[in-house]
Amino acid sequence: MQSFRALLILLFFSLSTFKTFAQIPLSDKAEISVLTCGSGNELYSVFGHTAIRVFDPAKNINTVYNFGTFDFDTPNFYPKFVKGDLQYFVSVASYRDFIYEYQYYGRDVYEQILNLTHYQKQKIADELNGILFSDKKYYTYKFIDRNCTTMVADIVNKQVTISLENSDRGKTYREIIYSYLQDNHFYENLGVNLLFGYKTDNTSGKLFLPKELMEGIGNTNIKNGQPLVKLKKTIVGKTEQTTSFSFLNSFYSYLLLILGLLILTTKKAGYNTYLVFAGLMGLLFCFVSLYSSHNELLLNYNILLFNPLFLLIAITSPKKRKTLLKRLIHASFFLFAVYLILIITKVHIWLMLPLLLVNSVALIRKIKTIPTIN
Repeated sequence: MQSFRALLILLFFSLSTFKTFAQIPLSDKAEISVLTCGSGNELYSVFGHTAIRVFDPAKNINTVYNFGTFDFDTPNFYPKFVKGDLQYFVSVASYRDFIYEYQYYGRDVYEQILNLTHYQKQKIADELNGILFSDKKYYTYKFIDRNCTTMVADIVNKQVTISLENSDRGKTYREIIYSYLQDNHFYENLGVNLLFGYKTDNTSGKLFLPKELMEGIGNTNIKNGQPLVKLKKTIVGKTEQTTSFSFLNSFYSYLLLILGLLILTTKKAGYNTYLVFAGLMGLLFCFVSLYSSHNELLLNYNILLFNPLFLLIAITSPKKRKTLLKRLIHASFFLFAVYLILIITKVHIWLMLPLLLVNSVALIRKIKTIPTIN
């Protein structure tokens, strides 16, 4: 019985300590600021990063809250990422450690100190700590709808409505993403545009990337007409890095690949093998669209370019199933026409036209094997 009472007392003090720590009263010298970090060379860092800082010299607080933390050691990491149920989580770091990392990698960091009332600062600090010490610490990552930038924007938006005005306003999500992947990220750009579906062709309606949020905050005025940004500072200037040209990850190697595929499809074994590969790609796109909860991957019209009918075309005998083979090939060309209409005005059309050419040549080679009746 005494041990049970001791356990209750320990639990009571633990909860009391948690509540006190999670709701530290800020002093009048406290500041809340948004940190915007520039692009890195790796794919996961190419879009930049957003974090939020709580600084209170009177309380010896100088903490950065980071909503972009994930664990590569998570079981089934890649299947979970593709499916859309990978858990990201909030982490904290000292301001000094956070900045040091970006200095080390030569990535720029900008700080926007927000013009908020003491009440608003306290609300933000309380919410951040409340998230950190609760189940809300973990969230399901979504590339456009829920990421490190949108999570910070949501917290600030509860106190001040952030302007949507930014340099990407009026562009589609695909156009915005495409612009980040042009330098030495050719095949990443190709892969993204093959996997991303119709939703990314919609005009962007939210601040989902770090640079956009920084510009939106910079264009926001509070109720009294004053700017939301009290002070903007460059904490780390980007180090000028000479990024060497990568032939293997460029449009030139892509053209060589296309040329190789065109040569491959001159032989029967070659075009049949390619059609099997293209059909399997179509099945993959179908599977990902059905399996994933990422809205960006839904309604993927690249299934019209790489469609599962290619598997039937590859195995259908041109002598025994002439009529069926003709219908399948004609249907495929019809789907190509629909696909071309869909992407004719899209920014990624030049990435897809070479693939459309190879697919068309493979089908033409196949249809030429159908014997004609004299």
